[in-house]
Amino acid sequence: MRLVPETLSRALEASLAPAWLVAGDEPLRVGETADAIRARARALGYTGREVSFVERSFDWDEFAAGLRAMSLFAERRIVELRMPTPKPGTEGGKALVAALAEPAPDVLLLVITDKIEYADRSSAWVRAFEEHGCCIDAEQLLPEQLPSWVEARMRRVGLVPEADAAQLLADRCEGNLVAAHQEIELLRLLCGPGPVSVDSVAESVATSARYHVFQLGEAMLAGDPARTLRILDGLAAEGEEPTLVLWCIAEELRSILQWTGQASGGARRLFRGGRRRKELLASAARRVPRRAALELLTAAARTDGLIKGPRKDEAWGELARIATELCIATRNRAG
Repeated sequence: MRLVPETLSRALEASLAPAWLVAGDEPLRVGETADAIRARARALGYTGREVSFVERSFDWDEFAAGLRAMSLFAERRIVELRMPTPKPGTEGGKALVAALAEPAPDVLLLVITDKIEYADRSSAWVRAFEEHGCCIDAEQLLPEQLPSWVEARMRRVGLVPEADAAQLLADRCEGNLVAAHQEIELLRLLCGPGPVSVDSVAESVATSARYHVFQLGEAMLAGDPARTLRILDGLAAEGEEPTLVLWCIAEELRSILQWTGQASGGARRLFRGGRRRKELLASAARRVPRRAALELLTAAARTDGLIKGPRKDEAWGELARIATELCIATRNRAG
C-alpha cells in the first residue's frame, strides 16, 4: 500500500500494518507522519521502542537477528530504522525483504529515510513494503498545494484566515513547512482564536525574524536606503544566499514594470504581501521611471552572472548598489 500523510489517519484507524516506510524530503511531514504511527502503535500496546541508525559499518545480520529475538519482557515493540539515504545496498535490501516476507511477531518495523526517487521505487525492498506493509511519501508540497495546507493548519488551531491570508503565508514560507508551522503558532499566540487578516499575517511574518527578504522588498518600495542597507547587511551576516536576495530585488522591479493599479488581472506578484505592500508598490510604480526600472533589471541579470561565476564576492556590493538606486529613484519622483 502507498499513502500520503493526508490519508494516513484513515489507514491507521482501519488497521496497523506490521511494517511502515516513511520517505520524504520535507522534515515536518516526515516527523509528524512517524509520530502518528508511533502513537497508534503505543495505543495498541507497542510499549517498547528500539532505534538504529544505518551507518557505513551497520551490521544487517545483527539487525535481522534483533528482529527475531524475543523481548526480555515479552512486550510488543517498535523497531525503528533511520536510513540517511534510501539506498540500503545489496545486503540491506535483502535483509529488509526477508524481514517483510516473514514479519517478526509483536514487532512493528518503522523505516524512515529520505525521498525515494522514481527510479528507485522498483527496488525489491521498496516493493516489499508496498506488498507487505505501507509506504508513505512525505515529500515537499507543490506550490499550488501549500495554501490549502496552510489554511487547514490554521483552522486546526482555531484561526479563521480571511481571503488571501493563507496564500500570503504560503508565499512567504514556500519550501519550508517548519517555518510555516512556526508562523501559524505565532499567529495563534498573537491573535488568539478567530479571524486572521492579511495584514496580521504580513506583520507577523515580517517580525518573526530580525532580517527577512520580504522586509527588504518593502524597504526598497518605500524608498528607504538606510533601512535597505541595514537589512542587506543583516542578511549577509546571517549567511543568506545572494541568489534569494537577487530574486527579491528582481521581483520588485518586475512588479513595478507590470503594475497597472487595477484590482484584478495581471501578474500574481502584484497582488501579494498585504495592503501595505500594495500601497508601496502603487506609489513606487508612479514614481520610478520605466527606463530606470529596466536598467536596474538589466543590472540584476548581470549580477546573476557574478553570483554564478568566480567573482561571487562582488555580488553583495552590486546588490546593494541596485537596491539603493531603486530607493533613490523612488524618492526622486515623489510628489
